[in-house]
Amino acid sequence: MHEYAIVRALMDRVEQEAQARKALRVHRVRIRLGEAAGVDGALLATAFRTYREAAGCGATDLDVVPVPARWACTGCGREVALGEVLQCPVCGLPARLIAGDEILLERIEMEVA
Repeated sequence: MHEYAIVRALMDRVEQEAQARKALRVHRVRIRLGEAAGVDGALLATAFRTYREAAGCGATDLDVVPVPARWACTGCGREVALGEVLQCPVCGLPARLIAGDEILLERIEMEVA
């Protein structure tokens, strides 16, 4: 279950940021999760709940902002619609993924002294 490894790395980063700011408590963590990131959002949320309890962060909430996958032509930049062939209908060049494969820590809400 790689979702648990992702959560562990996420919480390590959150802990680093909280320590650097001498936070008393972390209330909420928000991530952006691309639909093409290869991560199941429900499993990630379950792993987060499990990890936060074990790490003594039982009150920390996780917000997951889904990011849809988007492709664009490598030549002209025209976006290719979901379900289309991943090739530009205008210039014929292949499309590349431009969004939707990310897992980004977007925000940490914490209480500081």
